Amino acid sequence: MAVPVSGPGSTEGGALLVLAIVIPVAAALLGFAAGGRRTERIALGALPIGLTVAVLIAAAVPPASAVPLTDGVLTYLLGGWAPPLGVALRADGLSAVMLVIAAVVVCAVGVFARADFAIADGAAETRAPFAFWILLPMIWAGLNTVFLAGDLFTLYVALEILTFAAVPLVCLDGRGETLQAALRYLLFALLGSVLYLAGTVLLYGAYGTLDIVLLSQRVAVAPAPLVAGALMTVGLLAKTALVPLHLWLPPAHAGAPPAGSALLSALVVKGSFFIVVRLWFDVMPGLPSVAATQMLSTLGAAAIVLGSVVALRQERLKLLIAYSTLAQIGYLFLLFGLAFDVDSAAMQKGDALAGGMLQAMSHATAKAAMFMAAGSIYVAMGHDRIAALAGAGRRVPVAVLAFALGGVALAGLPPGGAYLAKELLLGAAARTGQWWWAVVIQAGGAFTGAYLLLVLARVLAPPDRAAAGDVDTHHGRVAWYPQAAALVLAMVSLSLGLVDWSAWLPIPPGARLAASVVDTLAAAVWPVLAGGVLAVLIGRWTTPSGGRLARAVATLGPLRRGGIALGENVCRGDAFLRRWPMAGVSLLALAVAFGAALWTGR
Repeated sequence: MAVPVSGPGSTEGGALLVLAIVIPVAAALLGFAAGGRRTERIALGALPIGLTVAVLIAAAVPPASAVPLTDGVLTYLLGGWAPPLGVALRADGLSAVMLVIAAVVVCAVGVFARADFAIADGAAETRAPFAFWILLPMIWAGLNTVFLAGDLFTLYVALEILTFAAVPLVCLDGRGETLQAALRYLLFALLGSVLYLAGTVLLYGAYGTLDIVLLSQRVAVAPAPLVAGALMTVGLLAKTALVPLHLWLPPAHAGAPPAGSALLSALVVKGSFFIVVRLWFDVMPGLPSVAATQMLSTLGAAAIVLGSVVALRQERLKLLIAYSTLAQIGYLFLLFGLAFDVDSAAMQKGDALAGGMLQAMSHATAKAAMFMAAGSIYVAMGHDRIAALAGAGRRVPVAVLAFALGGVALAGLPPGGAYLAKELLLGAAARTGQWWWAVVIQAGGAFTGAYLLLVLARVLAPPDRAAAGDVDTHHGRVAWYPQAAALVLAMVSLSLGLVDWSAWLPIPPGARLAASVVDTLAAAVWPVLAGGVLAVLIGRWTTPSGGRLARAVATLGPLRRGGIALGENVCRGDAFLRRWPMAGVSLLALAVAFGAALWTGR
């Protein structure tokens, strides 16, 4: 049955946009008022309802090939007032796919979290479970508002909701180190908020509106929008934790509980990334220059290298996954250099944008699965030290399978969504003649394969191969449903490449996996072989003395020592960048650099 038109200017089905925000907000408020076990039940009850609304919105959005992505979409005018006097909610293809992916991840995390935050009948209410079941729907509400907001100030409000709901997730256990990580996250995110808000003030003063569609029609090359674009971009990069503005991400993601880490890595950082996409493609598509777009992609390439190398040198599994997130965030920003059209001097919505968004979707599902799987491994083994994870494959085989499939999907192996995303980005690189980004894209897949093999080599080893003294006997049993939730998400990520996304993303109809058998095998073998070499040369691992593998590694001699030295130097560079003074200098320097790049590119 069709949803009635709701107010002048609203489109049929527009009321669904309000429901996407109201449902999680209502769940958080009702849960807060109800308390006890009812908080958990209310949050879990809202999950399938919100997922259904997200799917209905995706089904109602007009095909991307038929309408512009900033006009002719699902719209709801709050109070019936049209912009600039009123506020509009809008859903285009980008919004629709992110709404569905966010709903899928939140639902899976909710199921997984019952193992850690379940509240028994009649038990006294405790702080951590109560807080989690309130924060989960609030993060969901903030994300949905980011995906649907039609003006820059509403996006700012949504960002703050997202930040203030995400920060407590880091320190739910109340330990000193997690409190420190949460405070660092909060302070740096607020610095990003100040820059973003300053940019919105400049735009409002120049054009008298913050509505995205109206701004796209009015923004022209002038000092105010150029400065605003630089400030807002850098502020959002700080919230996304793009290198070198990543001082908060590794400790926050590694210190949070597994369900919290899954939300932070899979979804929270995608909120600010999505706003960067809105800003550059919808608000000011004609303002970016070659220098600015190449600078943004260069930061992405630096994140891929730094995050991947540091991940290979980690001793703890959660820290490895956290630095993997840092690398995958960089992967997303390659789309900006590939989407800029030199002839029209504007950002183009085509295969590069579609590839970047598909990569974001694939990362969200795969990385959530990996953090959840790591949580199950921790419970089973009593620790997450990679060197002592031998035997984990026997104790929690489903969790290890979920981790492996999530890593395979992230590495860009078919039929994963990341494989299709990589093909779209490589096609954009070939079309625009930017071969250097093709090299970075392929290197990213090899690095992902490296730290995946590094972990699997340990967890799949027999228990008797664990080093004496490293075995932790204080392990517990893991229920089947948290492992199943992680496995479902990993399989979703691994099947995204089989979907025809042309109805929502700006790609030709029918664009999906269509490579030959030879190409498919090459795409599957290349990241594994190259990743194996990188794991041996740079990775932190040991082999039993006297074994054939040890003798083979010994023959590498100088190459192995050089790789380890490189890894240690990159780790020292990462530690230097994550100091407060350096992070502050980087924030200001990037604001000036982006402003100069936008200005000199005119």
